[in-house]
Amino acid sequence: MKKLTALSAILCSLLFAACNADAAKSAKPAEPTTEEQKTAYALGVLLSESLNTFSLTPEELALEQKGIADGVTHAKTPVNAQDYIPKIQALQAARLKATADAFMAKAEKEPGATKTASGMVIKQTKEGTGAKPVATDQVKVHYEGRLVDGKVFDSSIARGEPAVFPLNGVIPCWTEGVQTMKVGGKAQLTCPAELAYGPNGHPPAIPPQATLVFDVELLDIVKEQAQPPQPAKPAQSQPKK
Repeated sequence: MKKLTALSAILCSLLFAACNADAAKSAKPAEPTTEEQKTAYALGVLLSESLNTFSLTPEELALEQKGIADGVTHAKTPVNAQDYIPKIQALQAARLKATADAFMAKAEKEPGATKTASGMVIKQTKEGTGAKPVATDQVKVHYEGRLVDGKVFDSSIARGEPAVFPLNGVIPCWTEGVQTMKVGGKAQLTCPAELAYGPNGHPPAIPPQATLVFDVELLDIVKEQAQPPQPAKPAQSQPKK
C-alpha cells in the first residue's frame, strides 16, 4: 500500500462534524429518521469499516479526531501527515498481527483443537465415516468462511450449493486441513494469514494479513467420470484416380 486508501480519506471528511472537538461538546446528533439521513448514516457506517483493522484505543481515537478536525479546517498541524504514512502502515500491520496472534492462541486451547506444524488449528467437530482425500483429489464441500470478528465473507451454505474444487488448487490451510477429514465429517479450520491470503488479502472481502476461520463439511470425494467409449470412425474410401 503506497498511500492511504481513498475510502479512508472520504471517511475522514465525512466524520469531521461528529469527530472535531467542538462537536464532542455539543448534543448527540438525533437518530436518522428521513431516508436521506439514513443514507448518510449508512454510508458513514460502511466507510468506518476501513478503520476497524487499527483497533484504536480511546486515546488514539481522540488524536485521530483532532487530526481530522485540523485537516478539514486547514489548521496548522504539528506533523506532516504524508511523512507518517509508513508508520501508519506499520501500526496497522502490528495491530492486525496482535489480534491474529491472540485469536490463534485462543483457538488452539479449545477442547479437541490441534495446532499443526504449519501453524493452523484444526478442530474436528463431527467425525466422518468415509475415506480421506489426498491433495490431488477433487472434493465436494459445504463451508462458511469468517473473519476473526465473526463477519462471514463467503458461504456455500448461504448460496445453497456445495462447492467442488481440486484440493491442491486452494489456499494451503484448506489443502492441509481437509486432508485430515473423512467424508461425512465436519471440521473448523483456523488459518493464519500466511496459510491463507497473506499480505495482499483478497479484496474486498478479505483484508491483508487476515486470519480466517472456516467451518467445513466434507460431502464427497469426486472421482472423474470415465469417458464412454467412442464409436469407431468408418474407414474413409480412397478417392478414385
